Amino acid sequence: MGAGSLTWLMFVVVALNAIAAAAGLALFAVAIWVAADGYKLYPISGVSGKDDIFAGAWIAIFTGFAFFLTCIFGIFAALKRSRALMLVYFLIMFIIFLFECASAITAATNRDYLVGNSNFVKKQMLQYYGQDSIQGKQITQTWNRVMEQDECCGADSPQDWIVYNSTLKQMYPTYNWPLSCCKRLSTFDLQDPEGCKVGRTGILFTKGCFNYIESVLSHYTWAVSWYGFSVLILVFFTLVIAMIYFMQLE
Repeated sequence: MGAGSLTWLMFVVVALNAIAAAAGLALFAVAIWVAADGYKLYPISGVSGKDDIFAGAWIAIFTGFAFFLTCIFGIFAALKRSRALMLVYFLIMFIIFLFECASAITAATNRDYLVGNSNFVKKQMLQYYGQDSIQGKQITQTWNRVMEQDECCGADSPQDWIVYNSTLKQMYPTYNWPLSCCKRLSTFDLQDPEGCKVGRTGILFTKGCFNYIESVLSHYTWAVSWYGFSVLILVFFTLVIAMIYFMQLE
C-alpha cells in the first residue's frame, strides 16, 4: 500500500476511534444512571437476588470508561504508526470487549426473567409487603411509592391482595389492600378512609402496577444492554479497520 493510502487509512482509524471513544463515554454515563436507580426499583429485583440488570450496569460503567481511554490510546498508537502499540491496543480492546459482552447479555437475560410475566413481581410483593424485616421494609416503601406515584394497586389489580395469601392479610386482616392503593388529598391524607377499605369506585386505584415496573426495567435494560450491543458493533467495526491498518504497517 502506498504512503498516501496508508495515511488515509490512518485517519479513518483515528476517526473511528474518536467516535468509539465518545460512544464509550456515553455508555459510561447511561450505566451510572441505571446504577443510581433513579426510579428506586432496585428492591424489587434485589430482594430475590435477581439484580443482574444493576450488576450489568456496574460492569458497563467500567467498560464504558475503559473503551474511552483505550480508544484515545488507539488514536495515539495509530498516529505513531507503531505495530507494538497497536498490538497493546488490540489486546486491551479485546479484554474490554468480552467484559461488555457479559454486561449486555447479563442485563438482557435478567430483564426477561423479571418482566416476562407479572407472577415473579406479584409473588415477592405478597410475600414481603408489610413484613417487619429489612427486606420487607424496603419492599413496602418501594411499593407504596410506586402505587401512589402511578396511581395503581397490586401487580395486576387490587384483586391480587384478595385472591392470594399475603403477609399484609395475615398481619392486618381488616385491610383488603394497602392504603397506598387509594387516592389522597394534597395534604397526603386519605381522601376517603372508609371508602378505601371497601374499594369504593373513584377512590381505589383499579389498574395494576406491573406495566409501570416493566417499563422502568425495560428502560434500564435498553440503556445497559441494547446500547451496549450497539457500542460493541461500533467497536468491532473499528477493530476490523484497525487490523487492516496494522497489517499494512512495517
